[in-house]
Amino acid sequence: MKLYLLLLLALITTSFSGLAQKKNEAYQLRIGRAVSPIVIDGHVEDPAWQATEVAGNFWMVLPMDTSRARVRTDVRMTYDDQNIYLSAVCYHGSVAGPYVVESLRRDWNFPRNDNFIFFIDTFDDQTNGFAFGTNAAGAQWDGLLYEGSKANLSWDNKWTSVVRNYPDRYVVELAIPFKTIRYKQGITRWGINFSRQDLKTTEKSSWTPIPRQFPTASLAYTGVLVWDQPPPSPGPNISLIPYVLGGMTRDYENGVANSGRFDAGLDAKVAVTSSLNLDLTVNPDFSQVDVDQQVTNLDRYELFFPEKRQFFLENGDQFTNFGYGTIRPFFSRRIGLGGVPIRFGARLSGKLNKDWRLGVMDMQTGHVDALGLPAQNFAVVALQRRVFARSNIGVLFVNKESLSYEPVENKPVYSRYNRNLGVEYNLASANNLWTGKALYLKSFCPTSLSSGQTNTAAEGNDAVVAANLQYNDRHWLIGGQVESVGQNYTAEAGYVPRRGYKRVMGTVGYTFIPTGSPVLSHGPTLTSTYFFDPSGRQSDNQNYLGYTVTFRSKSVFTGWVASDYVRLLQPFDPTNSGRQTLATGTQHRWTAWGTDFDSKPQSLLTYGFTTRYGGYYDNGTRLNLAADIGYRFQPYVSLAASASYNDIRLPQPWGHTTFWLVGPRFDITMTNTLYLTTFVQYNEQLKNMNLNARIQWRYKPASDLFIVYTDNYLPNMGEPGPFSVRNRALVIKFTYWWNV
Repeated sequence: MKLYLLLLLALITTSFSGLAQKKNEAYQLRIGRAVSPIVIDGHVEDPAWQATEVAGNFWMVLPMDTSRARVRTDVRMTYDDQNIYLSAVCYHGSVAGPYVVESLRRDWNFPRNDNFIFFIDTFDDQTNGFAFGTNAAGAQWDGLLYEGSKANLSWDNKWTSVVRNYPDRYVVELAIPFKTIRYKQGITRWGINFSRQDLKTTEKSSWTPIPRQFPTASLAYTGVLVWDQPPPSPGPNISLIPYVLGGMTRDYENGVANSGRFDAGLDAKVAVTSSLNLDLTVNPDFSQVDVDQQVTNLDRYELFFPEKRQFFLENGDQFTNFGYGTIRPFFSRRIGLGGVPIRFGARLSGKLNKDWRLGVMDMQTGHVDALGLPAQNFAVVALQRRVFARSNIGVLFVNKESLSYEPVENKPVYSRYNRNLGVEYNLASANNLWTGKALYLKSFCPTSLSSGQTNTAAEGNDAVVAANLQYNDRHWLIGGQVESVGQNYTAEAGYVPRRGYKRVMGTVGYTFIPTGSPVLSHGPTLTSTYFFDPSGRQSDNQNYLGYTVTFRSKSVFTGWVASDYVRLLQPFDPTNSGRQTLATGTQHRWTAWGTDFDSKPQSLLTYGFTTRYGGYYDNGTRLNLAADIGYRFQPYVSLAASASYNDIRLPQPWGHTTFWLVGPRFDITMTNTLYLTTFVQYNEQLKNMNLNARIQWRYKPASDLFIVYTDNYLPNMGEPGPFSVRNRALVIKFTYWWNV
């Protein structure tokens, strides 16, 4: 408990020291109403652009953040009653050659594309905002910014852009409707910044100066967009997004004949104010058009896969990022997956003013007779208050309730309700050097289940206390974290893979930055993590020492060594393949070493590899070799393949076990609105091979036609034959975004 109090005191003390003026207040760009109509065509010679101010003379962020950028970028902005307009003239640097892009696919990989992105902080609170940009070939990139610099690229909305290439430059021109973003009427100052990456010169630059250890998306380092008058009201802002879906499926493995499917539903977005949005959904289709990437799972606890469904994304950080990565009282993927139908849902979220954020969500699912699962209701309320420079205090309440539930004989038993109440303090200093969090959560469950069984979660020890603090400057990275998760803490609508432990973690790293060298930076990182069971006895620890070298070409190499200790608190199969388990209480120690490498992204041929070799459970050994390779015929075709091989040697009864995971992928982007993606995933651990082919046509902004074909095969060599089909599906889905 002393550690928690010390970290909490440090968080509060650091917050008071962070009360300072905005870091880049002096960087101001004035935006005025367009003097003539603007056509988005990649030409910026018309009078409307010539009458605007220019944001230029960028600062270099990488390779070094102490000088002006060598590659010139000129940015202009203006607006009319419907849109914000931006043009960026991105001149080529001194290195000859074509631009570098991966493909025309939307939401491309930032490190592998020449690009221009801009970030807007419409409340100038340096915490939340929006990001829009394109690569040099014209593919779009957009996302929601949260926690000061993180971007959720699964968010998607309506805007238009055109990129035109010239021998000495490429020109970006785009229009963002006021209806697409959220802002408070009457505010005449927004946070703003512009970022440029030029891979030929390996230069990343920014309009405002940003320390090299931070991403250019850091809202703490934005300048100021000064409006000549308050931005116009977006007017009535109601969007209807209907979908229709049809498909055929067949289950060969279980002998189920062809079955058809037809569905229709509706999402709606209603702007209650210009900064507060109401989302509604009726009979939503939350099937994933992007299949989760498979992994070889050798972990003792549940793996985490991020949310990609549009309904949950806008302002979703207030719900799903409450807590820590492995202590989440609410995780939206618990709702409506695994064949559970969602009947309807509503969510009100956004800003009340510069200091207050509100999120209220209610989702209703239907019953599933085959599982004995009753209809359930998920209700979440989140409230956040900004304090000091960039910090905030948040409160979250989560209620999962089974409606009119009576247990069914020979079916699983479900709880009548599960509730979580939490409060957290998030620290973010004005200069972004200090970050941290202090968290308290408590769960509530009935004292007994409907079947008469005792529910131990109601017997106390059902709380979470956690805190962390981190300092990150150009050279030093220093951090510490403590956690205590009660044995009976439950978050049925959350993600808490491990309970009944205390954890202490410390990290220290140092970065050397040489000059005049092919090495951009290098340095060590040391991390120590210790777990303790409820009695205070050590159950796990890991000590990790890594050394990372980043080259000026942007290739990166890391070598590491680690020592592990595990005392099992429950039985565990070290191959995670349904075989015999190691006993509770057995102790295991080992040392391992490994490497990671990623090649420079400028090349048409890119590659990377990871290695790991060393001890494993029960005095065994584990070898892991993984590699990926890619080649692009830019900008239309991107070919990629990845493979992972695990060789595990253990005493009997496990013996020698190998797992292959192979995944070739083909992206063909005919235009920046028409994509064909095909990939294969062979997972030896799951004894499954998956083929997924998807055509996506974005025929209008935020409106799509999807055609998705999926096969799953059983890769056995016996009966009924090699690569026999397990199941097969064809789905056609049509969505349309209609602004009322």
